[in-house]
Amino acid sequence: MPTTFGKALREIRRTKDISQRELAQKIGVDFSYISKIENDRLPPPAADTIVKICEVLNIPPEQLLAMTGKVPSGVTETIGTSAAAIQFIRDAQSMRLTEEEWQRLSKQLKRLRR
Repeated sequence: MPTTFGKALREIRRTKDISQRELAQKIGVDFSYISKIENDRLPPPAADTIVKICEVLNIPPEQLLAMTGKVPSGVTETIGTSAAAIQFIRDAQSMRLTEEEWQRLSKQLKRLRR
């Protein structure tokens, strides 16, 4: 059975030795909210909240975002206001890229900007 978002969050948080209260305080929510997420009593938070959580836990946001299918608002705004970006994503989607291919593409894209 795949790990849920809540279970993954709990495991990462514990590995980083951060309490629910500390995490909640640093992202500006009540600790009971974190508890409910970790116990799968609430769905994963909004993408921007996930990014804040990842910043506190010092992990790449993509690690938790990929589990939810959510995209941070800044990314959505960038894609949504660029016809070329939309076309790029549609082309990539039609190619059904693997995770490894996405990673290679990302590395090549970064090389273009050096």
